[in-house]
Amino acid sequence: MTQVLDPDDKGQDECGVFGVWAPGEDVAHLTYFGLYALQHRGQESAGIATSNGEQILVYKDMGLVSQVFNEDHLRPLTGHIAVGHVRYATTGKSAWTNAQPTLGPTPFGTIALGHNGNLVNTQALMGLVREKSGEDLTGELGRGSSTDTAVMTALLGCSDEDQSLEEAAMRVLPQLKGAFSLAFMDEHTLYAARDPYGFRPLVLGRLSSGWVVASETAALDIVGASFIREIEPGELLIIDESGMRSRRFADATPRGCIFEYVYLARPDTTIAGRNVNAARNEMGRVLAREHPVEADIVIATPDSGTPAAIGYAQESGIPYAQGLVKNAYVGRTFIQPTQTMRQLGIRLKLNPLREVIAGKRIVVVDDSIVRGNTQRALVRMLREAGAAEIHIRISSPPVVWPCYFGIDFATRAELIASGLSIDQIRQSIGADSLGFMSEEGMIASTTRPESTLCTACFSGKYPMPVDHTRVAAGLDPAPEDS
Repeated sequence: MTQVLDPDDKGQDECGVFGVWAPGEDVAHLTYFGLYALQHRGQESAGIATSNGEQILVYKDMGLVSQVFNEDHLRPLTGHIAVGHVRYATTGKSAWTNAQPTLGPTPFGTIALGHNGNLVNTQALMGLVREKSGEDLTGELGRGSSTDTAVMTALLGCSDEDQSLEEAAMRVLPQLKGAFSLAFMDEHTLYAARDPYGFRPLVLGRLSSGWVVASETAALDIVGASFIREIEPGELLIIDESGMRSRRFADATPRGCIFEYVYLARPDTTIAGRNVNAARNEMGRVLAREHPVEADIVIATPDSGTPAAIGYAQESGIPYAQGLVKNAYVGRTFIQPTQTMRQLGIRLKLNPLREVIAGKRIVVVDDSIVRGNTQRALVRMLREAGAAEIHIRISSPPVVWPCYFGIDFATRAELIASGLSIDQIRQSIGADSLGFMSEEGMIASTTRPESTLCTACFSGKYPMPVDHTRVAAGLDPAPEDS
């Protein structure tokens, strides 16, 4: 399966996770709707595992949630516990073998696990698996998967026979380095865990008959769960017939990903008490103050640029207009694109409203520039539609550094801002002017202290040591003793 002509060069998040413990509820359908709400976090594969207290069943496949599941697939997934997952690959190729949840045997039953994030010590963890079980997970992993998720699943299965999955998790989780927000289960218990930095979001919700964990609060809203709190960095939650309890496997050092506010999260999600839509509106207002320009209309690159474009228009007094129409059905497909289709590029995704654009000086607001392909094609398309001037405004700073914690950014050599000045980027994409939001303005828009955010892709300040020479050599980015 391939992506149809999507020249979009945004950073992509690895996935979304969802878990539910709710006796008497149709947990498979709840998970299905929860994954629908998280579809933006991953469009390559989707999967659901359920337990009835005696056995775990899983169904997963390549494609969108609506492509993978129908009533015939959901009906056999009975029980009172479920874990669901949508995936975008950051480690491991896009293939069925890498779809999640992963399954693995343990001395006390079976584990089904979904992971959002990216580990930076996977090779060291493979060595631990080899020491404990003799299983060699190098290369194409023994479980048929080349993801760090399979390594975690194997490690949790390498436990003593008299040790529960809870105790295995308390032993394994402190050994994981990097980003991980996990939802996993055995036949009797639902677990959720978040790395000590809290790179990726993970929240807890309450149903009348049980509990829900999810990557975003929007997924709680969809299934009718009330938001209780965020799962803390360094926390393991255990939910079973005795209720919910919490254990801490590491001290919290919060460094939430700021790109969640910029692009990744749904606008109707709340992170650390700040509504994402409100943060993006404020980014647009700050952007208008930092990079004013005389223009006739403000338009957005839909949909991710829309909240910031509205904020820019409100602050600048320039009217907001819909200048681009998005084809909502362009995404993943089983149809192999032809060369002719490839040349159509962004036109499959966006089409200009010529009556709105022709003869106008336009401010185009987008959330980020990674490689520059999208903006270059967009400027060309707007000029063909008759735009008199095109002023690109970006509601984040230039992306200069790669992410090792769950976002599929290009290598540094591919990042357009790593080798070009802002004016050179402007010339490259063909705009009349180009303005990036300041890092200070972006951080202030989140209302969070800078010390609680990871801004590495913009600033190069990684929360943990990163050795770029190791990446060039095909190794994990963080030394094993970091």
